[in-house]
Amino acid sequence: MSVLSPPVTPAASPPVFSPDEIAARARRIREPVHIVSGPSGRELGLAAGPVPEGPVLGTLPPLYPEWLGGRTFCEAHGVRFPYVAGEMANGISTTAMVSAMARAEMLGFFGAGGLAYAEVERAVRTLAGELRSRSNWGVNLIHSPAEPELEFRVAELLLRCGVPRISASAFMELTPAVVLCSARGLRRGADGSIVRRTRILAKVSRPEVAERFLAPAPAALLDQLVGQGRLTRQEADLAALVPVAEDITVEADSGGHTDNRPLSALLPRIVLLRDALCGRFGYRRPVRIGAAGGLGTPAAVGAAFALGASYVVTGSVNQTATEAGLSEEAKAMLCEADVADVAMAPAADMFELGVTLQVLSRGTMFAQRATRLHAAYRAHGSLEEIPPAVRAAIEQNVLRASFDEVWQHTRAFWERRDPSEITRAEADPKHRMALVFRWYLGSSSRWAITGETARRTDYQIWSGPATGAFNRWVAGTFLAEPANRSVVQIALNLLEGAAVLTRAHQLRTYGVPLPPEAFAYIPRGLA
Repeated sequence: MSVLSPPVTPAASPPVFSPDEIAARARRIREPVHIVSGPSGRELGLAAGPVPEGPVLGTLPPLYPEWLGGRTFCEAHGVRFPYVAGEMANGISTTAMVSAMARAEMLGFFGAGGLAYAEVERAVRTLAGELRSRSNWGVNLIHSPAEPELEFRVAELLLRCGVPRISASAFMELTPAVVLCSARGLRRGADGSIVRRTRILAKVSRPEVAERFLAPAPAALLDQLVGQGRLTRQEADLAALVPVAEDITVEADSGGHTDNRPLSALLPRIVLLRDALCGRFGYRRPVRIGAAGGLGTPAAVGAAFALGASYVVTGSVNQTATEAGLSEEAKAMLCEADVADVAMAPAADMFELGVTLQVLSRGTMFAQRATRLHAAYRAHGSLEEIPPAVRAAIEQNVLRASFDEVWQHTRAFWERRDPSEITRAEADPKHRMALVFRWYLGSSSRWAITGETARRTDYQIWSGPATGAFNRWVAGTFLAEPANRSVVQIALNLLEGAAVLTRAHQLRTYGVPLPPEAFAYIPRGLA
């Protein structure tokens, strides 16, 4: 039966009491099920159809994947399913992936992080043309402390092109760019409520960052934007009455930027914070809390909803989807991973700050090599200060080029992207060293995307433990075949499986003796 099947009215059938029959009846989630007791009054079983004669201990209504999350999320974003395919940087979350999710009545974000402005602009215009009549698609705005001007230019682009949803990620502080996206276009509706033109979904993994997005935008930033003519005074006044974001995605142990926090501890903490701040500021609309990180199986997705998530966001598992902008070689490496085949490594965009991200460790030496570069950066003030033996090891085993050669490549890159970086590097030797080392970090991601076979051991592939869990779940099933692994099939099977497991847990609370197979869901083709 497909996820989109209509409700089923089952015919009357006798109660079942054997483990196999109970498991089969429990999987029919779109039918009401009655919990009944047997002749002795001690054994419990299940019955379908009209309410049977005899002792009925309870009845569960039909259950659909669409109903697992918060209905206000689906209503706010014009989607059928409370499911988001999150952005994966450097365009790994492609325009094709975003379009497929939108047409499947879910939400997807293009991975704009790490791309040059022109590349982001092409993608945004492509999506705006394809999905003009839809509101259930978006683009990532990533915090770029090393390139604040690019961050702001991208924000203005998203607003100018009418991108309806923006996923704000990796922010540590609110910036003018994210506040502009939140406040631009605010107005009063006919009923007096505040209407948003653009909706922000903010990814957070720390309470202090969540608090900034849950509160109204700071007056100083709003006044600054008004003074620059980028916001009207009316927009700024309305922004002072609503949170920066009405959707807060709690990002747990994910691929890429992550604090490695367990979802079971982090999400309830953010929910309590949400409740306190909504009460303090007197918001009239609900603020939704979503879950991301570690969601690679139906059990994980079901657990996120059970924790109170209004929606779920997947990332790592979508990198092997047919639409993902990753080389076939890199996808094959991901398909071999288990839950422990990940490691932390320095992040290219926040290298100087010491920020790390989570990457695949199986089949690639990127994490160790990038860590060696950051250790050299911390220990020395310039490339020239690095001891000859250490320099030779880095040039031969990591960069595979001399510092001077890499600097020439780096200089050419920044001449095109931001010449002020060259000026700064020439005046600050330590910054020059950072740019040379960042060349390796940035290139390693591109090598994985383009499939640069000669640099296979340098591939930087963002991944959390969810990838390994997903691989074990789909092994030997329909989704094990690469051709079947579309982003929509991944989503529908995760949701369907989460609904099956949710029904099993509901029945278990009644004391129904469910066998282990009742808690297993095998992926299959869904439509």
